Amino acid sequence: MSRARSSTPRAIAAHAVLIAYTCIALFPVVLTIMNSFKSRAAIFRNPMQPPLPSSFDMIGYETVLSGGNFVHYMQNSLVVTIVSIALVLLFGAMAAFALSEYRFRGNTLLGLYMALGIMIPIRLGTIGILQGMVASGLVNTLTALILVYTAQGLPLAIFILSEFMRTVSDDLKNAGRIDGLSEYKIFFRLVLPLIRPAMATVAVFTMIPIWNDLWFPLILAPSEATKTITLGAQIFIGQFVTNWNAVLAALSLAIAPVLVLYLIFSRQLIRGITAGAVK
Repeated sequence: MSRARSSTPRAIAAHAVLIAYTCIALFPVVLTIMNSFKSRAAIFRNPMQPPLPSSFDMIGYETVLSGGNFVHYMQNSLVVTIVSIALVLLFGAMAAFALSEYRFRGNTLLGLYMALGIMIPIRLGTIGILQGMVASGLVNTLTALILVYTAQGLPLAIFILSEFMRTVSDDLKNAGRIDGLSEYKIFFRLVLPLIRPAMATVAVFTMIPIWNDLWFPLILAPSEATKTITLGAQIFIGQFVTNWNAVLAALSLAIAPVLVLYLIFSRQLIRGITAGAVK
């Protein structure tokens, strides 16, 4: 009883911190969207002021939708992001299940090896990755980006999901084995539904770096047919002149999918983040 009471303040504190962090994180997003509906003069005169009838202007969105192949860039980003997240969740969950469920020699070392990607940025291997993609004929393809982002997201996914996998009851899994369920059915039917908060957390934290990345699209897929939305927005940034209305409008449209994903997984995300605080 006392343990349940002591967990309540921790849960309240965790939720308060998360709400405060969300407000701080959303401030630049609100500022970007707000200025995207203002004229260029109003942006520089008073960037903190909401768009008023005298300063309201849609020229940025008109330029983005008419001047560039923005819809195609959005489709490329959606394909790369959705497929990469699906692969990260699938392979990351399977690897985490194997590491947490089966005991074998070298289990700990293998888990540490898979988690090295959290400490060693994948960008350090850019030259080797580019050479491998050139040799494989995958340059200027979305497949190259999907492979890189899947490899980038797996270490964090395995690290997070393996901790949640260990909390799943062994009695439940053994009962499934007694009933004749295969290991695949135990994994997909029994284990995955119980770690949905962790899966949602991994999905959100995997999506943001993929969606906002400029490095690998610029190196591996810079052609017009494979540009992502972040790379496509750079066409409005010139060496001497920058169309700030178009840049802010493009960034505002690019923010929308991230916000939609957060709203969809917000409840599971909060449960996944605060799970360790309420135990």
